[in-house]
Amino acid sequence: MLLDAGCGVGWSTLALARAYPEHFVMGVDQSSDRIERGKPGEVPPNAVFVRADLVDFWRLLLADGIRLDRHFLLYPNPWPKIGHLARRWHGHAVFPDMLALGGRLELRTNWRIYADEFAWAVARVSGRNAPVSMFETETPLTPFERKYRDSGQTLWRYVVDLNSHSAGA
Repeated sequence: MLLDAGCGVGWSTLALARAYPEHFVMGVDQSSDRIERGKPGEVPPNAVFVRADLVDFWRLLLADGIRLDRHFLLYPNPWPKIGHLARRWHGHAVFPDMLALGGRLELRTNWRIYADEFAWAVARVSGRNAPVSMFETETPLTPFERKYRDSGQTLWRYVVDLNSHSAGA
């Protein structure tokens, strides 16, 4: 299974379902308004949208023994104020459960500090290290990615394999 966590309006879920037709792709967002907005094209048969709170959803997946093949966090709200650390995924109590779902986890953001903090937290919790890198895309996965790219902002990506059995994967 491939999870598009915090999928927003779901464009990324559709793109991922088309790019990975052999996978079941689930886009999850807490906002029914965002999920129900118009989509660019039909929803592929391997994609589904779910309205849920990710904290509960990740915990339920883990409790049911579900493991992810791929896990995407695309342009999460960085909650930039220092007092907001617990609102960032890597500062939230659910973070170890999220990582325990395994898979190839990919975070994309336009905020380097967020990506660096996230990578540091993953390394501390899982023992797996991976670099944060700049990237460019001709086909943005989300409206935010398009907006940030088109405005000339640097895009950052962090990808880590949570299925590997040794640190440094």
